[in-house]
Amino acid sequence: MRSALTYISLGLGVFAVALGLVLRLYTYPQLAKMPLDLDSLSVATGTADRALVFVANGPDEHVPEFRDNLPITSTTKVTADPTAPEMEEGGDVAAYIEATKIVATDNPDIGPLSASVRQLCVDRHTGEAVAPCETQFTETDHTGDKEEDRVEEERDRVQQPGFGFKLPFDTEKTTYPWYDLRIKDTVDLTFQREDTVKDLDVYQFAYHIEPQRIGSREVPGSLLDEPDTPSIEADLYYEADRTMWIDPVTGAVIALEQSVTQKLVRDDEDYEDGTIVFDGTLALDDETVTKNVADAEESGGKLWLLTTLPIILWVVGGVLIAVAVVLLLRSREPRPEAGNHRLE
Repeated sequence: MRSALTYISLGLGVFAVALGLVLRLYTYPQLAKMPLDLDSLSVATGTADRALVFVANGPDEHVPEFRDNLPITSTTKVTADPTAPEMEEGGDVAAYIEATKIVATDNPDIGPLSASVRQLCVDRHTGEAVAPCETQFTETDHTGDKEEDRVEEERDRVQQPGFGFKLPFDTEKTTYPWYDLRIKDTVDLTFQREDTVKDLDVYQFAYHIEPQRIGSREVPGSLLDEPDTPSIEADLYYEADRTMWIDPVTGAVIALEQSVTQKLVRDDEDYEDGTIVFDGTLALDDETVTKNVADAEESGGKLWLLTTLPIILWVVGGVLIAVAVVLLLRSREPRPEAGNHRLE
């Protein structure tokens, strides 16, 4: 009886440990991947305390003017590009297109405040940009002046390095390189604290961008208090703060808040004296956050089986193997001879 119990415990223990290894080392990497059919829409709302806008003045003309306390809406759509050569069923790379537009809320007479489109390839396991990538590019339309800027790079160079959509699965409390499209470079996205969003446990991350030049603009002199000058070329500066609430299981962005300031600074001016052309805040709306929480809970529930369950199996398997070893050792202990119990 003891011998049978020994081998049953040993067999179950080995099976539990092996199953845990399969779930964690094989099944988990197969499921913890960004999808090849991604199609998501995020909406953020807020207010521009001050913004340079272009107001329709006839069918083909827009007149620049400043608006204060302007309600704004930002929409971001991310879709997979099934035509990209990097997209292979079961592969480790995905090609995504991200289109973002910021407009004056419920005010169609005002042209878009800004717009951008970009495409890049990402590692489906980590979410980090990778190369080679045939289809990568960025295209921006700055603050309504229709000065388009499209940049395409060679396929073997990562044009938009770092993370730009999400953080890795099993996000750690550390600092990650996050790509900011306006400065076309990475910034340090740093862990701040643990938090909750709609009862979902999340990590709060944040970054700050000091004022820096991102280009130049030619604008009417009247916008820079020089009405007698037809046009003036000035440097465009950008400053930003962004806070993200990340689901640590999936690495997905659950909620986001950001504040952005842009100024036009002439050669004879300091940054502090520049003319503000945008100063506003945006945050993902409640509908978007609610959907993000629901998606994270669904995905996190599946991944829990592949992260926490293996640990349980390893513990249970280890205990069963230990019990089997103890039983085996006891079965090999010599039994006392009957003669040792006779009375003299």
